[in-house]
Amino acid sequence: MNRISAHQCNLNIWHDLPEEVWSKVADIYKAMPGWIGYHNGIPYWFGQEKDEVYIEASVEPSGLSFYAQMTKSDWDSWIERFKSEATQVLGYDVGEPEDGFV
Repeated sequence: MNRISAHQCNLNIWHDLPEEVWSKVADIYKAMPGWIGYHNGIPYWFGQEKDEVYIEASVEPSGLSFYAQMTKSDWDSWIERFKSEATQVLGYDVGEPEDGFV
């Protein structure tokens, strides 16, 4: 089943991390498939809200938050790659706090 649906994820990349960490996160953003850049300070991949398929991120007190409109298989692949890249670059296991990642 390849229908477009909404997906959301919060990661243990906290809003109060030092600027040098956020600089690394920005580099990861740019290396991810579908990167199209920032619009009004929000990073986007593949498109924006007006498009059928897109991913956006925001920094929240609960961690780095992603919202996506795409197929589940594409989303699962993309977010797993992001977690893997972030784990390598940041030097700690990146994942969802609900799954025990702190």
